[in-house]
Parts: sequence; structure tokens; C-alpha cells
Amino acid sequence: MESPILSTVYLSKLQKSRALSMARGFLISPQTKTSSQFLLNSISEPSRLPKLLYYPSSSLRHSLSTRPCRFLCSGCSHLQENGPIDMSVYSETFSKRMAMAGLKPHHRIVLGVSGGPDSMALCVLTAAWKTDSLGIAAQKNELVDGLLAVVVDHGLRAESKDEAHLVHRRVTNMGIKCEIACCEWSEGKPKQGHLQEAARQKRYEILQSACIRHQIGVLMTAHHADDQAELFILRLSRNSGVLGLAGMAFVSQLFYTWPDSSADVSSNGLLLVRPLLEFSKEDMYKICLAANQEWVEDPTNRSTLFARNRIRMILTDLASPIFRSELQALIAACRRTRLHVDKICSNLMHQAVTIMPEGYAVIDLGILSPSELKDIVLSKFIALLLQFVSQRQRPVRGSASKLLLDYIRTSPCKTAVTASGCYLCPAPGSKGTKVLVCCSIDADLLVELLNPYLTEGKDCSISNEVGQIVANGRSYSDQFSQSTLGMQNLDLTSSDSVLAEAKREGIIGESTYKSIISLQREESDSFKSKTNIVLENKVEHKVEYTASAPCKVLHPEKVGYFMNRFIVKWYLSKQNAFTSFSMNNSNLLQDFGEERWNFCNSCVLGHDRVARVRYMVDADWLYLAMLSKREDRSSIHEELSLSVESRVMSNVNLCSACTKESAERALLLLKSIPVAARRALPVLVNVDGVLLSIPSVGFQHCPYLVASATFKPNVPLGGGYSSFL
Repeated sequence: MESPILSTVYLSKLQKSRALSMARGFLISPQTKTSSQFLLNSISEPSRLPKLLYYPSSSLRHSLSTRPCRFLCSGCSHLQENGPIDMSVYSETFSKRMAMAGLKPHHRIVLGVSGGPDSMALCVLTAAWKTDSLGIAAQKNELVDGLLAVVVDHGLRAESKDEAHLVHRRVTNMGIKCEIACCEWSEGKPKQGHLQEAARQKRYEILQSACIRHQIGVLMTAHHADDQAELFILRLSRNSGVLGLAGMAFVSQLFYTWPDSSADVSSNGLLLVRPLLEFSKEDMYKICLAANQEWVEDPTNRSTLFARNRIRMILTDLASPIFRSELQALIAACRRTRLHVDKICSNLMHQAVTIMPEGYAVIDLGILSPSELKDIVLSKFIALLLQFVSQRQRPVRGSASKLLLDYIRTSPCKTAVTASGCYLCPAPGSKGTKVLVCCSIDADLLVELLNPYLTEGKDCSISNEVGQIVANGRSYSDQFSQSTLGMQNLDLTSSDSVLAEAKREGIIGESTYKSIISLQREESDSFKSKTNIVLENKVEHKVEYTASAPCKVLHPEKVGYFMNRFIVKWYLSKQNAFTSFSMNNSNLLQDFGEERWNFCNSCVLGHDRVARVRYMVDADWLYLAMLSKREDRSSIHEELSLSVESRVMSNVNLCSACTKESAERALLLLKSIPVAARRALPVLVNVDGVLLSIPSVGFQHCPYLVASATFKPNVPLGGGYSSFL
């Protein structure tokens, strides 16, 4: 029950404290010097907990949230007594969730800490779980082993620096190693309308960087059940189906911006774990109060410019026990349904999809049997596959999803379709029983330079550990059978159908149903899906190609990442030229002197000796055909007899024999690659646009040139491991 007397007493003291507040307009309460010894004892021995009777009620939090300053809140020791808060329930639930994630106390963990009640509660529970489970009695000023908290200072307010240092002191006093990371806004601070989104993206970039720097494979955040409720309403307003309404994943893999260019297998990346999804906001306050921990209230969480904040305020007004309980039950049902769909899609990926080393996929429609699959399963399957091939993680929604469903279910396939960064068409020779999924090149060319010192071998020490944690998590989730589904009807591809089914099955009552519908209508106008899809009636691709396709500079010995799909690199090698000529011209090896090297390595590259990277165009195929048919105007003996100056002046190609052989071999290999897939291959050209190399098929214009293109997508097929338990 909420206590109006408590609220009055608390606000009275708050007003007195505010009169004595520090400069810059934010309120600071006396700090509590909490050691790690007190923290652990207070959690493991409930009898020693401070006698805290109340925690901030929803009405009190609402009144606090309307104030225009940032609050640094204390443990509220002045509250009237009502008995100790039992931490054993929270500790047991937290330990269970960590086991479900596949985590054990010896695993090293990074905590994202803002200083609010949520992240401070996460610190309390994680430190106790690690220390108690390991049987270590923490001493004063001793840090919990394998735990690092990172406080991100976004630098968007004048007082953020002081607040970050205050949070740093509080977390350190808990016995947790802590560091502050400051955001650098190289392109200027984000505008108000994109503030929360930009801050969130920057925050995750910094937290992932901290994990990589400290070689830690697990990142934990303090998202809780109330956050899930807000996201549920937000996605409901976008007309999401049951999969989207499942909300944030309990565990998901995060993959590095740059792949490990030295590894033969894909990296396991990092694990993002949200262990508090079964806890409410009220629980966060209670945990902080029980551990005598102070917290921070962020003023940006009160701005009505942001949809989440508007939804949060409305949900607070609707916060009856029945509404909260039924809403959480509905979210849980969506999550169990998603867990089931994800398992089906994972099995289908392994059975019906073949990924080729040139970066395209082949779907065997006979194995897939799309006519027998529910819409929700087939839609998810197609979306995952397209996201993998294009390496664009935007979801496939609305009319695009329906169009793709109709396309895949039309057997045999006779047309082509371009959607979500991919080009789909019948596989050659399959008579429409197989479908090619190729990366479309209608987007801006993207080639990023990789730093070998940041990518090569840096993931080895944590990849195996992450892999083992994932295996533990899978083992736990496999225990859940289909009978645990909350909603058996899997044709729930719209928000209306989800709500109707939940009401029909008794998951939510009439009152909750009407309240959710009202919330949905209030936010639906702000969120509308936009889809750009082009359907073609012919198999041939309609994009016109020219030799002047956009390209990016790539210097020798540097490593480029082409379209988030191929690692591309090249260099000049005398040894490679020696090997190439030795196959058919062993009697000429003695003529390969330094003079020949100096000329040949610039004859095609140009004197700047810089290559450009672009995607393959139709003109490249024609150029290879011309090279394979050309007749040499003179023998190699005659060419070698010319002086360097005369060779340059007469533009004689000293590599003509090797170039011809290389072109012939490349043409044979290209014939085995579908035309649509060739167009997404990376090629190297010189400053004049002359083709230097097609690494994927082994073509090299000059025997001194060594180039490679390895297909290594940033995000693996299926998007990586995720759990919605």
C-alpha cells in the first residue's frame, strides 16, 4: 500500500535539503560510506539489514520525476520502520537468471552503470552473487574479483562530469572496480529529437570497447520488467507482431565492428545479458534501500519529447496490480512464443540453406517446404537470411514481408525480387526449385580500413569462454518444450491479433485489454513503417553497370572491409612472380632482375602504386574475355630484350602470358557463379579503372600482384545466439 504520510514526510525533508543544495541546480543528499563488507553482510544476513519500512511508491516517484533537477538520492534512512526488506528472494531469483544465461561466478563481467536505482541494484546483486557463490569473505577496500563497472559520461549536461565521479566513488565503495568513460561527439552533440537514440548507441559503443580492452566477454545491463512494458507499448504502436512484442532479449550476442582478420572461424563476439528482466522498478528501489545504496534520477527521463517517457508516465497512472500482472503475463507469453519460433528457424537454416564462399545463399525450397510453414515462421526465416546476406540489421516489415512470403511460396519461382538490400532469383539449372539470395549493390559502396592491431588475434582469449557460456545457455533453454508456449496460435503477425488471442486465452482481462488499446492508439501515429520494395517481372537484374562504378582507395599491406562482408588486402611480391613464371617459363628466371621488378610492379598499378576497390561490373567480364583471346605481339624473349625506357614508351605488357592464363582460369570459375552473385564481388582496379584483380576467382593482371578477398560477414547466419527466456 502506498503511504501518503510517507510521501509528505519525504517531500518535507526533500524541500529542506533542496534549500541547501549545491550549485548548478541538482540536489545532493549526504553520502553513505558503504564498504563491500557491509554490502555482502547486509545481503547474506537479513537480520542485520537496516530497518527500512517503505520504499518509494509509484506516486512518490511520479512527484519526484516532475521536478526540473537531477536527484542524487540516498538510502532514505529517515523513513518510518515497517520491518526489514527480505533480500533472499531477490538473490535467489538473480542466481537463477544467471544460471539460465549460462553464467557462473568465475566468469568476468562488465557492468553498464548510470548511477540510477536500476544499475545500482545490478551492482548490489552481481557483487553478492559473485562473492557469496565463490565463498570469499570480502574485506574492507577489497575489490570483487572479475567485476568491472563502467560509468559513461555522455557530456550532454554541464554537471555530468561531477555526477559521473560521484557514481564512481559509490560503486568503488561497494567493492567493485570502476572506470569512467567520456563520450566524444566528433560530429557535434546530437539534436534533441535524436538525443536518447544517439546517447544509447554511443553508450553501447563505449561499453563494448571496454569489454574488448579488458578482454571480458560478458556485458550486463540493468533493464527490468518496467522497461519491457514500455517497449511492449512502443512496439505495439508500430503494429508489431508477437515476435517484436517479445521485447528485449534476455541474452544476445554483440559482434565487433571489425572482424578478426587473422582467424579462420567467425568470432563469438560478446554476450549482452539482462538478468533483471523479472524484476520491477519497485524492486530496484527496494534492493538499493536494503543495501543502503544511493542512486541518481536522470532528468532526461522526464522529457515528454521522447515516446518512452510518455509511455512510462501513462503506465505509472495505470499501475494497478492486476494491470501490471496481466501485462507482464502477456509479454512472457510473447517471449515464449518467440523462443519457439527462433528454434524452428535455426533448424531450417541448417537444413535448407547453403552459404557459398562468394557471399550468396541458396535456399532449397524442396527441403524448406514453405507452403507447410506458418507465416510467422517463414517471415522470420526470410528476414534472418536477408539480414545475413546484406549484413544490414534492419528488420523486414509490412508490405516487404508479405511480398517475400508470396514470392517464396510461389513454386517453382520464375521471377526476381529486390528487397532489404538483397536480390532474389531462381538458381540457374534448378527450374525454380532453388532460390538465390545475393547482396544487392544498389547501396552506397562501403569499404572500411581495418587496424590489424585491434582485430588480429585479440578475440582469442574470450571467444572460447563466450562459446562455452552460449553452450550452457542453450542447454538450459532446450529444457523448455513447446508445451510451455503462452499462445499456441502462431499466426500472430499483427498487434491486434496478439491482443485478441491473449484476451481469448484469458491471459489478459477486458479492463487490461481496453487500457492497452488506449495506449496503443495514443502512440501509433508517431510510428509508421516505411518500406521500399521493388518487384521485377523478369529474372534479369535491371541495374545498369558501367566501368565507372564507385570505388575506394586501398593501399598495399592495408586491410579493407568491403560492405561488411569481405576482408580485402593486396601487396606486391617477387616470390609470387617467380612462382607464376616458373610454371611455364623456367628458362627465363635468370632474366628477372631488379630492373624488371621496378618496371613490372608499376606497369598496371601506375606510379602511385595504389589500388581501388569496387564491386564487379559487366565490363569486367568482357575485359577478361578480351584478355583470354589476345595474341602476343612479340615473344617474351623479345620483350625482355627491350630496355626499360623503350618498354614504357611502347606500352608493352611484360605480363601478357601470365595475364592471359589468369583470365582464362577466372572465366571458368566465374561461369560457376551466378550472374547476380558476381555483381557483389569485390575487385581491384587502378587509377584509370583498369581491372587489376578479382580475388574471389584468382584473377591477377600482374604476377607480382597478390590479392585476396575472404568472405567473413560481421554478423553470422541467424544473427547470433539470443534467448528470450
